Amino acid sequence: MARDPSSSIEIRVLSKRGSNVIHPVEVDTPPLLPSPSPGPVPVVYREIKHFKKWVPWLIPSFVVANIIMFGITMYVNNCPKNSISCIADFLGRFSFQPFKENPLLGPSSSTLQKMGALDVSRVVDRHQGWRLITCIWLHGGVFHLLANMLSLLVIGIRLEQEFGFVKVGLLYVISGFGGSLLSGLFIQENISVGASGALFGLLGGMLSELITNWSIYANKLAAFLTLVIIIAINLAVGILPHVDNFAHIGGFLSGFLLGFVFLIRPQFGWVSQIYASPEHSTSPKPKFKTYQCILWVASVILLIIGLTLGLVMLLRGVDANDRCSWCHYLSCVPTSKWSCKTEPAYCLSNQIGNQLNLTCSSNGKSSIYLLADPTSSQIQGLCSQLCN
Repeated sequence: MARDPSSSIEIRVLSKRGSNVIHPVEVDTPPLLPSPSPGPVPVVYREIKHFKKWVPWLIPSFVVANIIMFGITMYVNNCPKNSISCIADFLGRFSFQPFKENPLLGPSSSTLQKMGALDVSRVVDRHQGWRLITCIWLHGGVFHLLANMLSLLVIGIRLEQEFGFVKVGLLYVISGFGGSLLSGLFIQENISVGASGALFGLLGGMLSELITNWSIYANKLAAFLTLVIIIAINLAVGILPHVDNFAHIGGFLSGFLLGFVFLIRPQFGWVSQIYASPEHSTSPKPKFKTYQCILWVASVILLIIGLTLGLVMLLRGVDANDRCSWCHYLSCVPTSKWSCKTEPAYCLSNQIGNQLNLTCSSNGKSSIYLLADPTSSQIQGLCSQLCN
């Protein structure tokens, strides 16, 4: 049977993101002019737009908030007042702790604890569960902050443009919470800070988005290699003190599951049929493919079970290191340049005139300082240096 050329309509899809992804967009189609002579009617190209581009503002706001919190933390730290020596003295009270105490150019452990770092003993014994959230807005130092914020801008803005601030915001916060839970199960003595768990949640979400929306990607290998490079850089930073790789892992797993829930796209056949004319419509296609629905349901179930089980275990004081004696090396590798003991130090002090005698309770080291009427913050700062 011959096909009527006058009713032929072709749907054409263009990409605004180069050859990486198929992205339907809408452009103006020139009007058809009447044909001066009999002949076939020209084909009408109908451009469609389904995926909305969002203006990113939440991720930049998160970056500003993290930078402000780091500035406040350094102001509270006040190294010249609380330590004998500081790095970058010209910065005044914003100067950094000695490199041996904090190689990331940042504050002391006691300051981070005061500002809301994750301290399992306080979460369990003092019911300070809010630390599971506040710790993701703190950073151990300048290097830690820069690595996280640059990665957050590169990854987060792209996701917010594609999926909006609500989904990306929930992905960020819930992943950070998941990272804190896993960190709390393994980091029983040391404190933990960093937005790395939330950042790795975005990375995990990108990976699951690549899987669940597999058919729309033209260059899958390039997207995969980009993820691997960013993950490798952040894992390398994670072996330093004050940075927690357990938060990275927990955040990545949480974000990976959340990506199947929040970052799912309708299949292209469903998008095409809503623009097709009735005479060209075929059998209706569901909005999502079967494997997308299966992944969505499985991810929701696993996420609820994982977060609930992790929270219950943490509040009951379960130490996951009892079942994995070597796992602590995933978070910090000790060297001659730094120690992995980032918990607040405790010292025995004795003041005789201008002479202050300190003895570290953990390693037994002693030292004498000439200080007249030292404050408790100064003693704590000296104690931290002595015990590291």
